[in-house]
Amino acid sequence: MTDDTTPAPTGGDEGGAETSDAAEDRAIRQRAQEARSGFGARFGAAGLPVDKSANFNDSAKRLLATMGPEARGAAVVVLLAISSVTLYVFGPRILARATNLIVSGLTGPTRQIDFTAMARVLGLACVLYVGSAVLSWLQSWILAGVVQRTMFRLRREVEAKINRLPLSYVDVTPRGDLLSRVTNDIDNIAQSLQQTLSQTITSVFQLVGVLIMMFTISPLLAGVTFLIVPASLFVLKFVASRSRARFIDQWRHTGALNAQVEEAFTGHALVKAFGRQDEVEALFDEKNEEMYQASFGAQFISGTIQPALMFLGNLNYVAIAVIGGVRVAAGAMSIGDIQAFIQYSRQFTQPLTQVASMFNILQSGIASAERVFEFLDAPEESDESALPAHAEPPEGRVVFDHVAFSYDPANPLIEDLSLEVEPGQTVAIVGPTGAGKTTLVNLVMRFYELDGGRITLDGTDTAQMRRRDLRRHIGMVLQDTWLFSGTIRDNIAFGRADATDEEVVAAARAAYVDRFVHTLPEGYDTVLDDEGTSVSAGEKQLLTIARAFLADPAILILDEATSSVDTRTEVLIQEAMAQLRSSRTSFVIAHRLSTIRDADVILVMEHGQIVEQGDHDSLLAAGGAYARLYNAQFQGAATDVA
Repeated sequence: MTDDTTPAPTGGDEGGAETSDAAEDRAIRQRAQEARSGFGARFGAAGLPVDKSANFNDSAKRLLATMGPEARGAAVVVLLAISSVTLYVFGPRILARATNLIVSGLTGPTRQIDFTAMARVLGLACVLYVGSAVLSWLQSWILAGVVQRTMFRLRREVEAKINRLPLSYVDVTPRGDLLSRVTNDIDNIAQSLQQTLSQTITSVFQLVGVLIMMFTISPLLAGVTFLIVPASLFVLKFVASRSRARFIDQWRHTGALNAQVEEAFTGHALVKAFGRQDEVEALFDEKNEEMYQASFGAQFISGTIQPALMFLGNLNYVAIAVIGGVRVAAGAMSIGDIQAFIQYSRQFTQPLTQVASMFNILQSGIASAERVFEFLDAPEESDESALPAHAEPPEGRVVFDHVAFSYDPANPLIEDLSLEVEPGQTVAIVGPTGAGKTTLVNLVMRFYELDGGRITLDGTDTAQMRRRDLRRHIGMVLQDTWLFSGTIRDNIAFGRADATDEEVVAAARAAYVDRFVHTLPEGYDTVLDDEGTSVSAGEKQLLTIARAFLADPAILILDEATSSVDTRTEVLIQEAMAQLRSSRTSFVIAHRLSTIRDADVILVMEHGQIVEQGDHDSLLAAGGAYARLYNAQFQGAATDVA
């Protein structure tokens, strides 16, 4: 199977490369989804709900739950944090001894400082602080591994989710917003966890440790200091309730802006061709302003936490200084103790301030997590684990049995369609734009599920087959070409992973790729980017056809597959396609009726129904819908020019 079985990207194609039929088909899907979900899809809009996607606390718990496999590493991080904080909080108490040695030496009878004892005390303090720093560094190193392995699994889960999503989800989700969720948002989660987890763990243990040390020095002053805790929690809760929604808006507008930029860049040539640069710039300015307002509000409101806690900390510092000074004067405390307590008071307010400064980062990360979880919770394709495997290549008999399908239940598209296609037949599908031609082949591929009836392949209901088994034997060549970043050889070999170089070259010759490849400096080793800008549109089309030749599928679907090549090359391709279609079932969607004269069966579709069926000669003789389409193409009326 060729990779062209994957539907073309939903973004606009440069120069109007998308077929009018496929464009109309996609527009119908878009309108149907808008009707169901209630959001607009104006140019560049992200199409996301305006309200919050999930509960903040639930998202935070779910994010932590994703770290479950790293429980052992997380436990080591906690133990290291406890050890590091324990050494750190003993520092001021040790330094208090040094202060008391200095005071007693200066005020004692001998008026001499015991420098030997001082050296022992200061040496012990150095050992404590160095040990704390080493343990803290080790904690950060292990935590980095915990977070990055978690993000590795999350990215893998997102990638697996993409492959389980139905085509309808991809059709109505702007690619820029989807990319923002799986790249920007996950990166933001990683940065948030890396910066906040270590700080939060350390700060919590530091608060507990410092509070214990303060109570051992002076329960009275410790009680005064503890009064700052409820006030700080009130500030955190007050600000958090007002900044949370703004952080969600910030990342929602980030996705919208990415979608607008991606769409404008994809259709850059079209924008210039129609002179719509001013409108695109105006729309960008609008989206940029929305993002600025959301980001400014989120950062400003969350940024008020730190100065508020610093203010509370300064009030607490003044209270301790006054009360402590009185107690020292009364002889109830030593100078060393009050010095240690003042240090502890700073160490007590410091983690509160640090947590506050990290709070905006945490909220931003949780907002991104909500968007990622919303994507992971999107409805998936039906489970196929219980379906039997079908390994044998099919003969190619396809039957539509009273098939019904619509993108929007209120607007039926295909109703009660029946059709039998024998193995080896070539079936051409023609009709006006929006008749349902592309929809018909999408149903064969099971890109969408039927509303009624069934489609069988060699007598087996395709709904009872695994999608992978079904699509493995179907090749699809679209007008919307897709190339990935790699060599020409790699792009052709994508049609069959085990193909040899000789088979790749043979497929290239059959599709007339070989003749232009030899004009390139590196030949088959020429590296293409993902847009294929180093080759022309027609040459890109030939490359995708070569993939289909290499895949050698049992069923072939061609959707305007030669529309981007010149007339002479088209004749050659038609001859090659005739060989490719031999002995295999083929569905050909065509607007140029001259290309499907030799089809075994021509289906004429209007409004989702087959209105005529037969070969070229019989349909022309009938003088119906096919004859009208044919005559409109080949018997254009002359127009007088005044």
